[in-house]
Amino acid sequence: MDTTTPPNARMDSGLAALDAAVRRDLEIIRYPRKEWVPPMERDGQRVLDVAIIGAGQGGLATAFALKRNNITNVRIFDRAAKGGEGPWVTFARMITLRTPKYVTGPDLGVPSLTPRSWYEAQHGAEAWEKLDKIPRGQWQDYLDWYRDILKLPVANDHDFQGVTWEDGLLRLTFRRPDGSTHVHYARKLVLATGIEGCGSWHVPDFIRDGLPRARYAHTSEDIDFAALKGKRIGVLGAGASAFDNAATALEEGAGSVTLCLRRKEIPSINPYRWMENTGFLAYYPALSDDLRWGFMRRIFELNQPPPQDTFWRCRRHENFSFRTGCPWTGARMDGDEIVVDSPTGEMRFDFVIIGTGFTTDLSRRPETKSFASSVALWGDRYTAPAGAESAVLESYPYLGENYQFLPRRADDALAPMLANIHNFTFSATPSMGLSGASISGMRFGVERLARGLGRDLYVADGRQHLESLLAYDVPELVSLDPPVA
Repeated sequence: MDTTTPPNARMDSGLAALDAAVRRDLEIIRYPRKEWVPPMERDGQRVLDVAIIGAGQGGLATAFALKRNNITNVRIFDRAAKGGEGPWVTFARMITLRTPKYVTGPDLGVPSLTPRSWYEAQHGAEAWEKLDKIPRGQWQDYLDWYRDILKLPVANDHDFQGVTWEDGLLRLTFRRPDGSTHVHYARKLVLATGIEGCGSWHVPDFIRDGLPRARYAHTSEDIDFAALKGKRIGVLGAGASAFDNAATALEEGAGSVTLCLRRKEIPSINPYRWMENTGFLAYYPALSDDLRWGFMRRIFELNQPPPQDTFWRCRRHENFSFRTGCPWTGARMDGDEIVVDSPTGEMRFDFVIIGTGFTTDLSRRPETKSFASSVALWGDRYTAPAGAESAVLESYPYLGENYQFLPRRADDALAPMLANIHNFTFSATPSMGLSGASISGMRFGVERLARGLGRDLYVADGRQHLESLLAYDVPELVSLDPPVA
């Protein structure tokens, strides 16, 4: 290892070399090289072939996949400022990713674009070998580099307000930070808005109704942990994010943290590790409804447990405790104290953090509420056998093979619109398996989505492509004379 060159200079030179390698690799595999989607205009502006909502990992990777397929009239919109897309530097509070470091995804099989190549370019192969998991801040840095090196067309500070169907096109409305609104037309819309992309974060009603807003927060929210120093903190939830927030509060000096969960045991089996096989990741969507329901019922039942290092991050603190079989049944204020009721007795806190996940409900999202009532859900299309019912799974959208929403009724006037809106959020999971909101399944999901988008566009323009062929008259043979010596 070079010890004479300053570390920052080594990192810069390593990234410069990697940038050159990426450009060379993409040039080598760039075939075919022609753009092929016929242009379209509406009201004097170019109609986007694909609009993507969300510039996190799923949205960026989808744009790259389309670019490789020579679909370049694409734009990604995100309400966040540049660098603030996704959860990694906003509300994610784990130290590292939960996935293995060797996971690939956004690279779509291009070795020089992998997280490993990016990391080694800056820190060396030896550092990679010593690395356990990728720190979440570095994952965001990787995504920022990925966006820049691929020159992906991201429009930040665009808050998506909704979509309507107008003469065969999707009319998208956005609000800018200055309050102005902008309209864009698109043929295809991809929703890549992450975990809560088809619903909202869930806070139990008894918390909302019983406590002042300043005395509780959901794990997805901005929390001033420094202000909780010395305080008694209650955390509700059994998943990894509940433990991440408990650990953060402890590390910031909370007086005590008590984590409560309804289950009699803390979840310990991570179904994601089982799902990380090519068979499931690539072919799950082809299974029957019975089998998909069976898979998802078990996966949702297991939940995602805290990784061992996350649990130890909490357990190393003497002022941490957890209570199993301890659901919260009510909450109220007693003077300046929060009183939480549970079957195991009364508890008192100064602040509570809610880690109860999210609710799938299309009517709660601005991007889906205009057509929510028309969308087919699993509960509309499938009846579970006795003993295998799940109200949670029934609330998820039942998607077509290209991630498109399907209508509840075939004669719904919005059926053509739904066929052009593709759901690449976590709520696609029961229909499609791991995909946009999961690093583990990203490569398989992105490639499936991009193929479907391209196929739909080509079929819709089939007549124009035939006319293009019939008009094609570029000669290959241009001389019948003998060759010049």
